[in-house]
Order: sequence, then C-alpha cells, then structure tokens
Amino acid sequence: MNPDFNKNADGLLPAIIQDEQTKNILMLGYMNEAALEKTLQSKKVTFFSRTKKRLWTKGEESGNFLYLTDIKLDCDNDTFLVQVIPHGPTCHTGSDTCWDTRNNSSFGFLSKLEGVISERKQQANEQKSYVASLFKKGINKIAQKVGEEAVEVIIEAKDNDDTLFLNESADLLFHYLILLQAKGFTLSDVENILKDRHK
Repeated sequence: MNPDFNKNADGLLPAIIQDEQTKNILMLGYMNEAALEKTLQSKKVTFFSRTKKRLWTKGEESGNFLYLTDIKLDCDNDTFLVQVIPHGPTCHTGSDTCWDTRNNSSFGFLSKLEGVISERKQQANEQKSYVASLFKKGINKIAQKVGEEAVEVIIEAKDNDDTLFLNESADLLFHYLILLQAKGFTLSDVENILKDRHK
C-alpha cells in the first residue's frame, strides 16, 4: 500500500468507512500519514480531525470505536476504503451511520421482497393478494406450503430440468420468507445464527 499523501496540500486523504459485515457505508473521515500509522498499529480507526487539528480516534470519548479489519487504497492511491466492525453507533448524533440510516444487513432484492411481504401481512384484512390470503389462513397453512414447496424442490433436484429446479427453489424461498414473518422473524435473525455458528 502506497498512499499518495502529497496529492493534497494538507496531506489528508479521504477514508470511507464501511461495515465489514453489512457492507453499509458508516461515515467519511480524513487520514494523514500519522493517522494511518496509528490505525494500523492500534486496530482502532484514527483520523486527522480538521476542526480539532489533531489525531482523533473514533470512539475516544464515546467508546464507540471502529475496529479495523481491512484497509484498501483506490486505483489512484488517494482514497482509503476502511472496513471495520463498529462498536455502537458511528455518528455523534447516535445514529448507526452519518446519513441517519440503520446499519442492517441487506440481502438485495430479498430484502425488498421481505418489505412487500411485511406490508401484505400488516394489511392482510384489506388486501386481496396471494400473500395476504396466506396470512389470513394462518401459520398451519403457511407451514404446509413451505413443506409442499420443499418436496417439489427435492423432486426437481433429481431430474435434469434446471429451469424447473430453479423455479421450485424460488417458490420455496418465497414461502419460507412468508413463514419467517408469520413467526415474527426476518432473514437477519437467521443470518445472526449462522454468524454465531461460524465463530
């Protein structure tokens, strides 16, 4: 790693702080050579504070440290991507991020689908959708659907039609997401168990 601290007159380079696990951007700070050295040595992210005009370790007052897991330079050697495990909220306002967003895991389209399922669940008595009808029928019907879809996945796995196998897999996953919410859980709850098992 060969950062170009001479690129700016003040010797500061931007440091984008990213949660190693959720991949969410938490904040932006600035590092000079001394801040980088202290970060690498202490494994706690340290910046050069442009207002305090000194080195500043994030969390030195609040205890909400950013524990370094990895640091990379961009292609121009003038911007850091710092991956961390945050201990507590990152922003001084108490928010998870400096953009006032939650630092939750995102599963791409699956998270969007979870949101749609949640809406259908909350409005089950007013909606006429398939998902709303399942919630109206109750947990036994939802669990039964998951079982049926699981059997269909197994059957298709033994054949050579990849399209059918993937379609049945999508059906299984979709109904499993409904079952999770019927039980009051989300994919993040399952992810946390898998993380604990991985340790």
